[in-house]
Amino acid sequence: MSLPGYKTSEKISIHSVPLSLVVQLNVGGHFYTTSLGTLRKYPDSKMAELFRGQSKLPTDAEGRYFIDRDGRQFGAILEFLRSDLLPTEDIREVHAEAVYYNIRPLIKHLEETPQLFGELVGRQQFLSRLPHYRENIEVLIRIARAEAVAARQSTIMICVLRTEEDLNVHENAISSLEADKESVVTFGPWKASPSVQDLLDCIKMDIEKQGYTLSIRSHTTEKSFLSRSYDFFYKVIFTWW
Repeated sequence: MSLPGYKTSEKISIHSVPLSLVVQLNVGGHFYTTSLGTLRKYPDSKMAELFRGQSKLPTDAEGRYFIDRDGRQFGAILEFLRSDLLPTEDIREVHAEAVYYNIRPLIKHLEETPQLFGELVGRQQFLSRLPHYRENIEVLIRIARAEAVAARQSTIMICVLRTEEDLNVHENAISSLEADKESVVTFGPWKASPSVQDLLDCIKMDIEKQGYTLSIRSHTTEKSFLSRSYDFFYKVIFTWW
């Protein structure tokens, strides 16, 4: 199905087109009318670059310049360029578009909003100090999917080492497990103030962002006469249906 007012690619012009003062836009199937001055407001932005000199953007069947981006958020971009108005909804989505068009003043304003400040300044800086965090998240998901055959849930054991001292007894702790030791995913240690519970919240948040449903429960190894118990372990439980 083609978008309204947007025909097959054979009829799209890709030649350089001289720009007029009034510009008609088709952004991902959403139509906008604005001025050349508005689009060029920030000369060092990608937006200004797209409309500098003779535009090489393709045009649709009606002659509108076509930008293959999320047109739903482009209105917020345009309002900022017109009157410095900041969006109050879809902050993360508008931020992604502002980064694409490299509109630095808008990027700065959005990153100072409560919706992004805590994520970018707090959580992401913490996670950047945690070795192999992103890789471990992907490993967790991969193991869970492999164990999902004919089961409602997949349970993966993780080991959270908060300090260097915890790391020193890591091998003994892993040996105390009755579960498959090869599939244990280890996080840490880290040198930052967030707690183990903060890390568990981050793991849950980042996996659920990808559409999965999960819970995390603590798992304490059995203490025997000859061995100690360890509280480094947690069960990450994916629920499939």
